Amino acid sequence: MRFFVARDIDGFFGLFIDNLVQLLLILALCSSLAGMSGDFGYLIDARILPGAAISIVIGNLFYSWQAYRLAKKEGRDDVTALPYGINTPSLLVYVFFVLVPLRDNPEKAWKMGLVACLGSGIIELLGAFIAPAIRRYTPRAALLSTLAGIAIGFISMKFCLDIWSKPIVAMGPLALVLVSYFSGVRFPLGLPGGFIAVMLGTVAAWVLPSSITEVQLSTSAVVDAARAAQPHWPVWCGPELLSALENSAEWLPLLSVIIPMGLFNLIGSLQNIESAEASGDRFSTTWSLAANGIGTITAAFLGSCFPTTIYIGHPGWKQLGARSGYSVLNGIAIAALCFSGTVPVVAKIIPIEAGIAIVLWIGVIITAQAFQATPPRHAAAVAIGLFPAIAAWGATVSCGVFDLAPIRDAGITLQKFLMEGDVNMVQLSGYGLHGLITLERGYIFTCMMIAALAAALIDRQFFTASIWSALAVITTVIGLTHAYAVSGSVLDYLMIWERTPPIDATLYRAYDIAAGYLVMSLLFLGLGFYYDRRKVDADEEFIPHE
Repeated sequence: MRFFVARDIDGFFGLFIDNLVQLLLILALCSSLAGMSGDFGYLIDARILPGAAISIVIGNLFYSWQAYRLAKKEGRDDVTALPYGINTPSLLVYVFFVLVPLRDNPEKAWKMGLVACLGSGIIELLGAFIAPAIRRYTPRAALLSTLAGIAIGFISMKFCLDIWSKPIVAMGPLALVLVSYFSGVRFPLGLPGGFIAVMLGTVAAWVLPSSITEVQLSTSAVVDAARAAQPHWPVWCGPELLSALENSAEWLPLLSVIIPMGLFNLIGSLQNIESAEASGDRFSTTWSLAANGIGTITAAFLGSCFPTTIYIGHPGWKQLGARSGYSVLNGIAIAALCFSGTVPVVAKIIPIEAGIAIVLWIGVIITAQAFQATPPRHAAAVAIGLFPAIAAWGATVSCGVFDLAPIRDAGITLQKFLMEGDVNMVQLSGYGLHGLITLERGYIFTCMMIAALAAALIDRQFFTASIWSALAVITTVIGLTHAYAVSGSVLDYLMIWERTPPIDATLYRAYDIAAGYLVMSLLFLGLGFYYDRRKVDADEEFIPHE
């Protein structure tokens, strides 16, 4: 396999745009919500972004080398490297639950962010050695169904809304992406479809009036961003991280955030490795996850507060024709932006709407793969596993309403709405929102367990279904799934060891859901013993639905 092929450019644009979105989120959220602006702006420009760049480069180089090595070993020319970058859910959770509460002291907030990032990396690294066993005993339908649900809710749906909200800029690139990737035709001069799509959207945004495109671009904004750009190199932040670790009273409460998100990252990366294998690329589970953990730990020691992860979307990049070179290109581009301080400049030149069609397509392929790469009889198991992730998207959108200025200024909070139901808002019942939130908490685990027990029932493995239901009991009681605490409009996990939750918070420990899972487990167990006895008579047809 050649190290670099022409279609790596398409893959690069898709992965680069995804990573660029994360960098822009860091820039916007940390400066506006975590107090890292003005005199504390250096925490983003000179600490977080350079540290994040190094962690991304490490992962991109490793996964590129891993793909090239696998191709050489198997004598193939179609191996695609695992995509890699900053974990979006962790980014958002760490900003709102680690950095924002300490925004009055930005340096302290940054140090606690380093601790949280380190904790996630340790969980990912240690989990690499038990993950192969998880893969061995988990049906493919359960692993891929979870990814499909995330792809529908948090990738495809989000970018669908963005495309149809800015149609003048985004729908032209969408058409080119659909022609290039669905039809498989080549464009003149062999130019990659993704490249042409991004260029078309960018030209449209610059040439057409902003009143038509609804995209605000200006040369003065580009010039101002370029003048403000200054080069920054990674800085060793070990002393700051170790000093923060010495004060255990400050970071121990963060375990309620670190542990769920660390496990979330671990399971998510595991599912992405399974997705790659379903596409024909079988990478080492242990080494892939270990590299992921090492990248996150490196980020923490070099100043970044945000964990890295194996990205969802390998099948999409593979169908794009990307191989190993796209990963290296992404690492080089991200490092160049972060080290030169030009992340804001790129954001002023290329509108994000010009490239989101590529990411939308990635989500479509992931969803299709969940059904295509599993046994046909497990299609229903894949389908039922989609619902918790879709509900999680609905909960995210619904809870975001309470951050809107008119709602916030009216004194209507998420907590009040959950307690009182309809408070002169649209007819959305508090009970319905409660249901969305219970499915949103730890939905990545719920998706997997529901799909796994469904696959076991399809295969008439009642004892296995009972075990998966029992596992759901445990995760619910612990607080990894379904349980939550809400204070004002701030939603948080509620772990079992949190006996002193925030004052005046509304708590839901989900013990009733745990009881429901227990009933399911006992029911499946009883059916297992019943039908196991019936199978003693070899002449009797085994029909469990009698």
